[in-house]
Amino acid sequence: MRCVLGLLGVVSLLVAGCSGASSAPVQSVPPPASTPAAAGGKFKVETVTAGLEHGWDIGFLPDGGYLVPQRPGKLALVRDGKVTDVKADFSDVLVQGEGGLLGMVISPDFTTSREFITCQDHQEGGKAVDIRLVTWKLADDGASATKVKDLLTGLPVNPSGRHSGCRPTFAPDGALLVGTGDTAKSTVSQDRHALGGKVLRLDAKTGKPLPDNPFITSSDPRERLIYTYGHRNLQGVAIRPGSGQVITAEHGPTFDDEVNLLKPGANYGWDPSKGGTDSSYDESVPMTDLKRFPDAVSPLWTSGKITEAISGDAFLTGAQWGRNDGALVVVALKGQKLLLFHLDAAGKVLDVSLPPEFDDKFGRLRAVRSGPDGALYVTTSDGTNDKLLKVTPA
Repeated sequence: MRCVLGLLGVVSLLVAGCSGASSAPVQSVPPPASTPAAAGGKFKVETVTAGLEHGWDIGFLPDGGYLVPQRPGKLALVRDGKVTDVKADFSDVLVQGEGGLLGMVISPDFTTSREFITCQDHQEGGKAVDIRLVTWKLADDGASATKVKDLLTGLPVNPSGRHSGCRPTFAPDGALLVGTGDTAKSTVSQDRHALGGKVLRLDAKTGKPLPDNPFITSSDPRERLIYTYGHRNLQGVAIRPGSGQVITAEHGPTFDDEVNLLKPGANYGWDPSKGGTDSSYDESVPMTDLKRFPDAVSPLWTSGKITEAISGDAFLTGAQWGRNDGALVVVALKGQKLLLFHLDAAGKVLDVSLPPEFDDKFGRLRAVRSGPDGALYVTTSDGTNDKLLKVTPA
């Protein structure tokens, strides 16, 4: 059953109040109103800096600075509220539509290696080649970065840049998890010999699959990298503190954005090829097609009949957040909002709320990461004078 919030409805979706909700995936239209009571307290939002252009991710440096990759192929170093362009050769980045310089992670051994990893659309001679993970080394003064190597190549690409993904996140065990897009190609998501429409799990130093990956015995080295499949355009990957649960945020077509709990080796049911019978990328199919794939994993939550274009997720951590300690935050592009989810121990959604501080106040929101200081950091993505925001309890 779907529990839909009407125009004058309750702000939070309370699963306990929905008949039959215990046996069905949580689905809701995000609330049109907002209240700090549902969110467990007010938020304070500060601008760390402006002057960015489609900031796609946030990396936290040991000295308190931030690295922000920008989709047009630029990397910003933010220190003391000031933005400095990091000199690096991004001339091979394909900047087209949704493609360009995308997600990024700082290597866990950054203090000694100075390394970070980007996800980027790649072109040669103006021709789209693939999407790839690239390892970089930041100079000691932060003024420049040099390419160390291509960590992983061969992810499918669309020349238009459509559905490029791409969000890398480190798990507590050191595994690099990478959410990828299906590049708007009909068979990619269900094809376990293609790396698009997947979550990949790999060694961040070698780019090789980890020995306990679900398809590690496959004869195809690409399939050995796959952690989950059947995704559409996955741009949020977050690790739940204390549990290791992997929660993802994924774009729907014109309906059913999804928040998912990952299970190794599982299929998440997106198949616009309709079993390989349609090459036209039919987006009218269900996001999670349980008729075609009865074993597909149902989402924890969907946006129902609308889309918000959810683009990143992260967990709030620390006692300073009060009731919101451990809550999941999901940000949206089209919806221009931040959604707050409380989950039970198994990952089931207990309630969803919209903090009023983010209700269409900052435009399109792209990245969200929890910082080492316990604050939440968010980037805007309107393309002009975009911001890096810091969020703390009021």
